[in-house]
Amino acid sequence: MGTYVINAASVFDAALCAALGRLGRELAGRLPRLDAAFNRSLRPCYDALQRRALCAIAPGAALRFFADERPPEEFLEQVEYNGRRLAKMNLPPQDILEALAGYPLPAPEASLTALQQLRLAVALEVGAAFYQVREAETQAFYGLFRAEVEARDLEELLRRSIEVLTRVLRAEAGRLVLVESGGIAPRLAACLARPLYLTDNARGRALVLEAGWHGRHASFWSYPFRDGETTVAVAQFAFPKPYRWLPRELILLEAAGERCLAAVRRARLLSDLAAGEEQVRQLARHLLRAGEEERRRISRELHDEAGQSMLLVRMKLESLEQAAEGPLRASLRQAREMTERGIAEVRRAVAALSPAVLERLGLEAALRQWMTRFAKSFPVAVRLELPEPFPEVSQETAAVIYRVAQECCHNIAKHSKASRVNLSLTTSDSHLELSVADNGTGFDLRKALAKPDSFGLAGMRERVSLLGGTLEVRSRPGRGTGITARVPLRPPHSAVRA
Repeated sequence: MGTYVINAASVFDAALCAALGRLGRELAGRLPRLDAAFNRSLRPCYDALQRRALCAIAPGAALRFFADERPPEEFLEQVEYNGRRLAKMNLPPQDILEALAGYPLPAPEASLTALQQLRLAVALEVGAAFYQVREAETQAFYGLFRAEVEARDLEELLRRSIEVLTRVLRAEAGRLVLVESGGIAPRLAACLARPLYLTDNARGRALVLEAGWHGRHASFWSYPFRDGETTVAVAQFAFPKPYRWLPRELILLEAAGERCLAAVRRARLLSDLAAGEEQVRQLARHLLRAGEEERRRISRELHDEAGQSMLLVRMKLESLEQAAEGPLRASLRQAREMTERGIAEVRRAVAALSPAVLERLGLEAALRQWMTRFAKSFPVAVRLELPEPFPEVSQETAAVIYRVAQECCHNIAKHSKASRVNLSLTTSDSHLELSVADNGTGFDLRKALAKPDSFGLAGMRERVSLLGGTLEVRSRPGRGTGITARVPLRPPHSAVRA
């Protein structure tokens, strides 16, 4: 899923910057009192961190920037930074904009249009920052899910998990250590049994697990992954500046800890043949379901919060555009068009995360919709063959077939350079067979499977095998690729709903 960033800076032209600068200089002596009044009005509903972030993006802060004739990009960077912080404090864009609307700013009639444009630019940037935070969370859980399913051993699982978390938390370095591996002494493990914020001082040097971090980083997070009363592992992260965690980041670490512990248990089961193959399958099915449920949760949040807020911004922009004239109307039209592209990107992300049509109308409608979108997005001729009448398919079987079809299409678009794609679904009394074939460049199957970062084929095979099915891949350089997934119409009785 790609990142889409709205360029709100294009809203500011020279005339708007000049108007805001004049207003800022006129009100310079009154801004401290206005800021104090705004801060007091926020106290009943917001804590100190939230108030500080809101004040940093309020109209008073903006007018100071423009009064000093600083470029608008600097202010928008400040809005983006604080917008991300507010998103991590669980404040949706709509609540942020409602809070900012309470800033007691007296302004002459001539400045009202300029202030409206300023508020719209802030709304665009806040919506984009919220979307970036939620997208990063989605990528984190997707990365953890892939690590759980695809890691070949416990060491690779831990390495990939901490790489995902380090990246999403924007840390400079990260480390994940199992307590029982001997990497943590019992006395030190007892000290690290609760979340800790550390700095590079005597106490920090005693509790940071990586000695090479001392003197190179300014602050550290230490977070235990606990199973009941037992600390199973400790994750630590290093940051270049003093940076305390925000509520959303703690929630992310807690959820990641649960996923990592489940993955550690799965890895141990895989290494312990006495545990039995069926136990491993049940745990893997649980992880598959958790991944799908997490996709649905993030999809709902993007739709209900970011999507609705951006739609409101678009409607306001359209209303202002119709009333404006001259250069201002052109600027508002450009801002509206950028917002519409942002709304389309959010909808695309929601559909990719958890296609509602699969849950509401079933596998047949979901495959038709997916292939139609695929044909519109890439220059390929698509042929779709589905059985008539379409068989009844269980929810877990439908989810696996749909995800395999998605992965095949993603690989074709990314690697194959194909001009034709055939997708067919056939059925027998007991099995469903999906076949996806293209006339692209093909590849050497043995070399592809040997690549350490080749996870797509392994992921598809894992999904199919969890239902007791098989995946066959046929490809040769220059001869195209064919993939066939064959799964039971009814999964094993122990399968967990995906």
